[in-house]
Amino acid sequence: MAFEHRYDRNRQALSDRECQALLGCKVAVIGCGGLGGYVAEHLARVGVGSLRLVDADVFEESNLNRQLFCTEDSLGRAKVAVAAERLGAVNSGVAIESLDTLLVSDNAAALIAGCQCVVDCLDNVASRFQLARACQEAGIPLVYGAIAGWFGQVSAVFPGDVSFVSLYGAHEDADGGEGVQKTEGNLSFTAGVVASFQAAEAVKVLLGKQDVLRNRLLMIDLLFGSVEEMTLR
Repeated sequence: MAFEHRYDRNRQALSDRECQALLGCKVAVIGCGGLGGYVAEHLARVGVGSLRLVDADVFEESNLNRQLFCTEDSLGRAKVAVAAERLGAVNSGVAIESLDTLLVSDNAAALIAGCQCVVDCLDNVASRFQLARACQEAGIPLVYGAIAGWFGQVSAVFPGDVSFVSLYGAHEDADGGEGVQKTEGNLSFTAGVVASFQAAEAVKVLLGKQDVLRNRLLMIDLLFGSVEEMTLR
C-alpha cells in the first residue's frame, strides 16, 4: 500500500523539498527507553527515512510508567526489537536498524557512522561523554536531552562546541554515574515533552533551519509550568 497521503499534514509546516530531504536522512537514536521511544516514533512519523536504534537493555516492570514501547506483553524483550516492530507498524517506509548493544568508547564511532544527526537518549554521564566525543570526532551534530522528575533539559551540540562540557564539567566522571533521575524519578509526561523538543531539534538540524538550540540550554519545569533558556559558553 502506497500511503500517498501519509505526510499531507506535514506540508503545512514543512515544504515539499524539506519532506523529501527528510526521507534521505539517517538519524541514530542512542537509548530506546523513556526519551528514545518517543524520539524514535516522532522521527518515524515525520518521515525521517532511516533510523538506527541502539540499546542493550530489555523492558522491565518499572519501565511501564513512562516508556512508550513498554507494555505488559513486552516485558523481558529487547527494547530495540520491540521498537523496530512498533515503528514498522507506524511507518513501513522507514528503514530501521536495531542494534542490541551497549554504547562504549570502543564502538561509539561505528554506531553513529553514516548518520546526519545523533540523538542522545542515554541515562548516565559516562556514556554521554563517550557519545559526545564520538560525535565531535565524526563531525556529527548531537541533540542532547535529559529528565528528572518534573524537570528536563535539551540542547544541540555541534562539532567544535563546548556545550556538553558546560553542562557536566570537563571530565567524564563529573557526575559520578547515572544522574539525578535516580533520586527524582521519571515521569511519562516529562519524557514525552523533552523527547518532543529533541525530535524537533533533530529535524531542524537535518533541514539546516535557523534557531537550533546550539550553545543554548532549554530548561523545562513542568511542575511550575515554565520553560527557560540559558546560554552555554
